Amino acid sequence: MKYLFLLIIIVPAAEIGILLVSGQLIGVWPTILLIIFTGVLGAYLAKQQGLETIRRAQEQLRRGMMPGDAILDGISVLVGGTLLLTPGFVTDTTGFLLLAPPTRKFFKALMLKLFRNWINKGTIKVIR
Repeated sequence: MKYLFLLIIIVPAAEIGILLVSGQLIGVWPTILLIIFTGVLGAYLAKQQGLETIRRAQEQLRRGMMPGDAILDGISVLVGGTLLLTPGFVTDTTGFLLLAPPTRKFFKALMLKLFRNWINKGTIKVIR
């Protein structure tokens, strides 16, 4: 909880600072247009990546396999798309990293480690 609280305070403060600097460097209207462009691009990429992830999960289920990797991809695409729709350069950068397949591997490894820790601590229970 303490990390979430810090994120809620630090990320918006950083976004405001970077947006102010960007507005001074390139101007207010180019900054606004850049924010709108990344939102539209993020929505497009999230839709494209999301549909691909759904297709892959369906294919794995047809073969009788558990789509664990596809589920982690889906979480990454969902969070990445949401971050890209949120105005700001820090969230946009993180969103693009979550949507790009090469960098998504790093975040999937972090999520897997986090889920394993929760399961080992008993925070999450897996029912069969």
